[in-house]
Amino acid sequence: MKQVTIKSPGTVANLVCGFDILGLALNDPYDIMEFRLLDEPRVIIHNRDNFGLPTDPEQNVAGVVLLAAMEKAGGNIGFEVTIEKRIKPGSGLGSSAASAAGAAVGANLLLENRFTTDELVQLAMIGEKLASGVKHADNITPCILGGITLIRSIHPIDIVPLAAPELFVTVVHPQIEVRTADARQILKQKVLLKDAIKQWGNIAGLVAGFMRNDKALISRSLEDVIIEPVRSILIPGFDEVKRQCKEAGALGGGISGSGPSIFMLSETEAIAQDVAGIMKTVYSGIGIDHNVYVTTINNRGAEEIN
Repeated sequence: MKQVTIKSPGTVANLVCGFDILGLALNDPYDIMEFRLLDEPRVIIHNRDNFGLPTDPEQNVAGVVLLAAMEKAGGNIGFEVTIEKRIKPGSGLGSSAASAAGAAVGANLLLENRFTTDELVQLAMIGEKLASGVKHADNITPCILGGITLIRSIHPIDIVPLAAPELFVTVVHPQIEVRTADARQILKQKVLLKDAIKQWGNIAGLVAGFMRNDKALISRSLEDVIIEPVRSILIPGFDEVKRQCKEAGALGGGISGSGPSIFMLSETEAIAQDVAGIMKTVYSGIGIDHNVYVTTINNRGAEEIN
């Protein structure tokens, strides 16, 4: 039977001011997913990690995507998948999106690219809804397409790939969990018009900064006046990390997705490494275990590997 192995990247969603509409793919961390096409209509899941995720396909993020792909494709086919998660669930680095998008891409390759990109996004969002209760694509689209993406709309799907400047990304993942569903529940349901106007300006400035490769504009635009002030209270050390990293030369950054991970963008690897040192010092100082990644933007997205 046909088999493929997929490398599915972690992602940073929101990019500070672009809640649910901006995201970028990372070269590290990533998941490995091995797929096999079956000649019977069923989905079989194996886990090659210690996270204890469900193997019932209806309760598994990748599983519900494969079930939907099976139904959409029709015929007497199914899928078997072995998942090696290297992106910790609840990290804020797109763990559920890596599973969901990886499943959509893997199924599509086994089916000889039967689905369009928009259909892949729609399939993968089914997995995100299982994970967080809401269909959102800010992790899904960069995971599938690579680079930086703007989701102008999900009804209908309208995805805009953006230019990805050559930037270094430093991420710290404090070993605490912030569930996406919980992080959404604490958000304000209404915002002041003056805050909305400021946020729109930052989003537009950030997109323009990416398109023009204007690092100063990117830096000025990495500001969130709506989401971050609320969510940051869930992340110990957040304010100190952000302040010190910007003082060390980072362009800026903030909460990755719903947290607890924090990301910073830098122009050079040297600055990115200095930022990593600051992150380690802050979290060691407050006694919280943590993982730190110094990586770059992944421009390929989920892809087949040998």
